[in-house]
Amino acid sequence: MDLKQIHELIKIVNKSNIGEISIEDKDGKVTIKQKEEAAVTYTAAPSQAVYAPAPAAAPAAAPAASAPAPVAAPKADNLITIKSPMIGTFYRRPSPDKPLLADVGTDVSAGKVVCIIEAMKLFNEIESEISGTIVKVLVEDASPVEFDQPLFLVEPNK
Repeated sequence: MDLKQIHELIKIVNKSNIGEISIEDKDGKVTIKQKEEAAVTYTAAPSQAVYAPAPAAAPAAAPAASAPAPVAAPKADNLITIKSPMIGTFYRRPSPDKPLLADVGTDVSAGKVVCIIEAMKLFNEIESEISGTIVKVLVEDASPVEFDQPLFLVEPNK
């Protein structure tokens, strides 16, 4: 089962009244449980990797947090969001002894690595799709992230 299929299953479970779904194939087993905090576990046969992404309530809180935004609306209108392309663990450094890849005030260009997301024991470099300056980091280091979750706010170059 590939990552896109897992994302689709998560969406289906979140929109339905299904409490739990478990699917097993030759590559491993996927279990999705819906509670007050949604949990997703993926167990690959060889490495026994287990994932538990952030609660489903976190993305729902983002629109509520945008209610106070009209105060800063003129400045926020031009900000672009860099979003997570996958479920995994967000890291701001390539390793604990290395400097941050991107922080507030960092100038980024298209193709520059801004963070790393670990998914299924693989470290995926996430690149900026735009050029600009990072104005806000939206996720704590070593935190679980969801697919399409905002990671950074970037003020694009003019």
